[in-house]
Amino acid sequence: MQRPGATLGLFALLWLAAAALFRKGWVRDRRGLLAAAGAAGLVAVMIDRPSLLAWVLFGLALMIAVQSARVRGGEDAWRWAQRLIVQVVVAVAGPWIDLIRLNRTNQRRQAVNLPGTVRLLILPVLGGAVFLALFASANPVIGDLAARLRLPPLSESTVARVIFWGVVLIAVAGILRPRWRRRLIALPSLEGRNVPGVTAASVTLSLIVFNLLFAMQNGLDLAFLWSGVPLPEGVTLAEYAHRGAYPLIVTALLAGLFVLIFLRPGSETAARPLVRRLVVLWVGQNLFLVASSLLRTADYIEAYSLTRFRIAAMIWMVLVGVGLGLICWRMLRNKSASWLINANVGAALSVLAVVSVVDLGAIAAHWNVRHAREVDGQGSRLDLCYLDSLNGAALVSLVELEQRMEDPVLKDRIASVRDRQMAAMQAHQSKWRGWRWRDTRRLDRVEQLIVARPLTAPLSGQRDCDGRLISPPTPVSAPPPSPSSAPPLTSQAGT
Repeated sequence: MQRPGATLGLFALLWLAAAALFRKGWVRDRRGLLAAAGAAGLVAVMIDRPSLLAWVLFGLALMIAVQSARVRGGEDAWRWAQRLIVQVVVAVAGPWIDLIRLNRTNQRRQAVNLPGTVRLLILPVLGGAVFLALFASANPVIGDLAARLRLPPLSESTVARVIFWGVVLIAVAGILRPRWRRRLIALPSLEGRNVPGVTAASVTLSLIVFNLLFAMQNGLDLAFLWSGVPLPEGVTLAEYAHRGAYPLIVTALLAGLFVLIFLRPGSETAARPLVRRLVVLWVGQNLFLVASSLLRTADYIEAYSLTRFRIAAMIWMVLVGVGLGLICWRMLRNKSASWLINANVGAALSVLAVVSVVDLGAIAAHWNVRHAREVDGQGSRLDLCYLDSLNGAALVSLVELEQRMEDPVLKDRIASVRDRQMAAMQAHQSKWRGWRWRDTRRLDRVEQLIVARPLTAPLSGQRDCDGRLISPPTPVSAPPPSPSSAPPLTSQAGT
């Protein structure tokens, strides 16, 4: 399957230019210009290294740009989300809605409707087809040209291309002719209201209990994770770290939800000084819990290697900590729910924009190569299968590792994986649709590395994902014939 290349970024650039040409209103709006600048930056990202995340963020920025001319200033992320969802959903049915409206308009004006247009085209189309068939039979040049005009075979790739270009046309039409929605769902406001059945005393008692439980968990983490106290017999540090990383983040999310529901600004509970102090203490313990989760993940990475998913998990943990801090600040400063939503959405989009630029696979490969047990005698074993699955992101790290490796067997395995990755990247770069600027820089970096220390070719043979030679199957020899199946001896008596 052909991977997307820089042509995806060039298409996005043309799309942005068409939106500026046909939807000129947002060019004079400050929000529209800022969104268009963000979309232009994501175009550069997709020229460098296209990804699904960059494409989604580009579409989001472009939709905000074309909608900004009709949206009044000061709207929060909640209302913007509704507008964008409506634009995406209605864009699918938009062309059909336009055809129906056009047909109704023509009928009211007594113009030529769609069935009349079909009747108008029947005679010229059929007559032209008859004469074309006669000319094709009489003229070999026309006949050969007509024989070459064939529809592509109905294969999986053809169906995938039709679906892809259908989605592209719908997306382009949705941007050039966006749909608007004036009536939006207001953000539910519970400011100053008390939750039925929950009193200030019960919330206070809950906060005391929660603080004690969190103090117990944080005390154990402080002893085992931060201070290096030996764990109980039968429990390894990697097991202790892995079992608690993700459940503790869920615990922090539940704590934030508790503060949002029962300690809203303006409520009687949130106005009590004791409750506010308990909340600040609890949020502080939650932030320490998030920090412990990050340390747990780091210890697990030290034992089992770094992956893109684990990097994303650590980024998510940081976002959870930021969200908890924003929730506490909202309660202390009596901020609105719109402020909280805008702050969290802004933090999340900023992080996603950075992640769309950074190659997490290259970071993981660089860390694994630097900290592998085969390199420095510590850390986790080198997972060449994972490096092979990064689709070229590990190429430079593999070349550097191959040049430093002294073990001939492991060096040959690394050379095999490196050779496979380099061949695949060069094949993609040789095709204009799959060319990427970042891969060009990777190949240039490899050329610089091998000038002083040339690479050696791996031994020939079939390899698995981690570069190990696959032994050919042992040929099965035919079993000797059994005595019962031997032909009977012919008697020579009487001859």
